[in-house]
Amino acid sequence: MLSKIFGSFSQDLGIDLGTANTLVYSRDKGIIINEPSVVAINNRTGQVLAVGQAARDMMGKTPGYLTTSRPLSKGIISDFEVTEKMLRYFIDRVQRGGFIFSPRPRVVIGVPLEITEVERKAVEDAVLSAGAREVALVENTMAAAIGARLPVNESVGTMIVDIGGGTTDIAVISMSGIVTWKSLPTAGDEMNRNIVQYAREHFNLMVGDRVAEAIKIRIGSARPLEEAMQIEMRGRDLMTGLPRETMVNDTQICEALSRSVRLIIENIKATLEVTPPELVADIYERGIIMTGGGAMLRGIAEAISEAAHIPVRVADDPLTCVVRGSGLLLDDKVLLSTISLPSARAN
Repeated sequence: MLSKIFGSFSQDLGIDLGTANTLVYSRDKGIIINEPSVVAINNRTGQVLAVGQAARDMMGKTPGYLTTSRPLSKGIISDFEVTEKMLRYFIDRVQRGGFIFSPRPRVVIGVPLEITEVERKAVEDAVLSAGAREVALVENTMAAAIGARLPVNESVGTMIVDIGGGTTDIAVISMSGIVTWKSLPTAGDEMNRNIVQYAREHFNLMVGDRVAEAIKIRIGSARPLEEAMQIEMRGRDLMTGLPRETMVNDTQICEALSRSVRLIIENIKATLEVTPPELVADIYERGIIMTGGGAMLRGIAEAISEAAHIPVRVADDPLTCVVRGSGLLLDDKVLLSTISLPSARAN
């Protein structure tokens, strides 16, 4: 009874705790936070100086007593304390302006497919320590499918490819469950590293991850573009140690990204190979749905479609599908109880 009273006043939240970005959905207001998963900490005092975009702007530019940290790696928590501080900051930010004695929120949070029981417990503990009343974990692909308004509870096969910052999750969904799946650590961050490595090998130029990411967003593609594009690449010359700028074009960046794109396509085909024939027939008819920031890479849907001989489309606003799905589950307790992962804290 008390829980129902608290529930009517609390600002329940859906959270996409991503390697690159953390998004928060409020049941009343929609998506209210979309910030990089970065925290800046003063090592002398242990104080959190900045979270999100402000902390990201400090990366690579801080003195020795400051540390900028990305507390998630490949979709899982790599630094528990920093993750807790980041989540606490976001939850407190949401609750500002609410009731003076606002009850703690109920949270639905997305997690990668290949997550262990220990990692599940770490996520639950971090969310509860950050101020949540209760927490439910759902797989990112399932949340993304719900956010893309796909019929996950029907007896039809739906294939979803969620390319995030740290992982690419591939899943075939039917009747509110995942039938076949694959998860690989090749995603947005790995594509950035591909560009860094390409610059080193072909131009003798050391570039930072942020420069590589900006180049990927501006001219990156999974296949050659019809209209040529180019951009300046700035970094440190490996021979002289001095700053240098060179121009790169879309063909070169496409070549740099080809290994990661090829690996994603191979895993999609491998997932289809072990999917029951009836579901493959549904997928052939309905197509593959792409979500996550990596789905916005130019030409990747067409490259997958050519390789798999299946129509592929990118979901509307693919970056927010997981958090929107988590938010929709706040109002669908029956579906949430069906698809949520068992709590690791009870074990």
